[in-house]
Order: sequence, then structure tokens, then C-alpha cells
Amino acid sequence: MSELFDVVLNTDDRPLGREGLVGAMRDSDVIVPTVTDRIDGAMLAEAGDRLGMIANFGAGIEHIDLAAARRRKIIVTNTPGVFTDDTADLAMMLILSVPRRLGEGSRLIRDGHWTGWAPSAMLGRCIGGKRLGIVGMGRIGQAVAHRARAFGLDVVYHNRQRLPPSVENMFGAAYEPDLEKLIAEADILTLHCPSGPETRHLLNSARLAEMKPTAYIINTARGDLIDEEALIAALQQGAIAGAGLDVFASEPAVDDRLIDLPNVITLPHLGSATVEGREHAGEKIIANIRFWVDGHRPPDQVLTGWV
Repeated sequence: MSELFDVVLNTDDRPLGREGLVGAMRDSDVIVPTVTDRIDGAMLAEAGDRLGMIANFGAGIEHIDLAAARRRKIIVTNTPGVFTDDTADLAMMLILSVPRRLGEGSRLIRDGHWTGWAPSAMLGRCIGGKRLGIVGMGRIGQAVAHRARAFGLDVVYHNRQRLPPSVENMFGAAYEPDLEKLIAEADILTLHCPSGPETRHLLNSARLAEMKPTAYIINTARGDLIDEEALIAALQQGAIAGAGLDVFASEPAVDDRLIDLPNVITLPHLGSATVEGREHAGEKIIANIRFWVDGHRPPDQVLTGWV
């Protein structure tokens, strides 16, 4: 980017904060935010007239007020598909790890409490033949289904729209139109839907109460998909068997009760954390900016229908 444009870089991973972001937008034609940089309508109103493009680093765009950007004729782009395999790999890792109690076993050795192999010690659950419920069958959900098939999981999914039969056959996945039924019957439930008003606390106390006591929850999507208080209560009471979480309701703060639970694996939002994925995202961002600078529509433009 520095070779192509006059660039101001944030090189130390320090969040700019609201004032820093507004200042950057006032002084720039293009801003490249990440998932933790929330840009609302009030901030865009303060940005002045120079800003013409928001080139988001990542596929999710719920942290950007798209309606406000449209009103101000600011182009918004993202990087779809870049982190699909990385996030699916992480989800599959948790699908394997949580039922086999890998987090608990690692703690046992690290804390010096392991006394050796025993016939009934640290018994987990095998995943072959278990029902994997996938909520959200977009790119990442499909990639998880592809991986899960190799491990002998029975894949069932819920989506706003049913996939074509050919795609279902490819992944060996069955469609379940009733979300309540999918949640209640899943042995392992993995979330891959976007964040928004319709999906906030999608997994609430009522739905958690309907799950099997032997079921596991995996979330590598967004923290606000789960009512965290209800999840903690369900885990503490043994209403569900465990959870694997890469995202949380109030990141970077993570509730100590989740960290302390032996049947929970907590990760620091690692879904997209690969060198290859981040490089690919950067290349997409540069391509989107170059298209826009040259007067063309960027290939990954989020908003359409400009007047």
C-alpha cells in the first residue's frame, strides 16, 4: 500500500478509538478499518467530505453503519471468502477438542495434577455418528460441513434459504427448517451466522434449556449470538456438556466464569489469525482501492444502487 498510495499506518495494533477514527476519516480518501473499529453514522457525519471509501479488513461489516455510508455516497468494500478455510479449520478443531476434553486435559498437565493414565479418567465423547447442527450455511458453514463429513458426523443445517439439492448432496447435509428442532436435537451445535438485530442472543436461555445435557456448543462467529449469562448458567448447572468459544460478548473482556469452567475452551478470537489469510485480505483491499481510484466499481463492493 505504501508503494501505491500516500499512506498513514497504525503499526502497533493499538485501537484508534472514536476520536482517532474520526480524525483519520477527515484526513483520508480511504480508511481501512478492522472488525473492532466501530464506525457509526455520527462518526461519518463528523468525517467531512473527503472520505470516499471504507475498505474493510475482513468479511463482516456489522461494525459499519452501511445506511449512513450510503447516504453520504461512501463506497464500502470487504474481503469475502478470505478467512473461510481458516475459520472453518478453527471451528473443526473445537468440534474435535471440546467433546474429547482437550482443554481440561491440557490444564491437568500444565497445573501438575496429572497422576497418570487410568481406565476411567478423562473420558470424553467420540464424534463419529453424532449430529452436528450448523446454524448459518454460508461459506464458512459449508466449509465446516465439508470437514465434518470426513469425521463421520451427521450434518444438519439451518439457513435463511435452503441450499440446492446438489450442494446438500456434496456436503452430505440435511436441511432443517425448524431452528428450535435443530438446536434441541444437535449433539454439537456450531454457529456461523452474521451478527445483527435478528441474530442477537439467537442462543438464549429458552433454547439452551431445550438442548441435550450431552450437547456441546461451538462459536467462532460473533459473541453476541449467545446470551452469555444464560450460557454460563447452563454450563454451571450441567444443562449442556461443554463449549468451545473463539468470540465473546464484550471482547477483549472475557467473563472469568467461562475461563474457570473446565468444560469450556476459550480462545482469543483466532478465527482469521493466519499469516496467509491476513496477506490475502490485504491484497484484496489493495485491489478494491485501486479499482476505486481508477474510477471503476471495486470487485468487493458491499453497497449497490448508487445514484
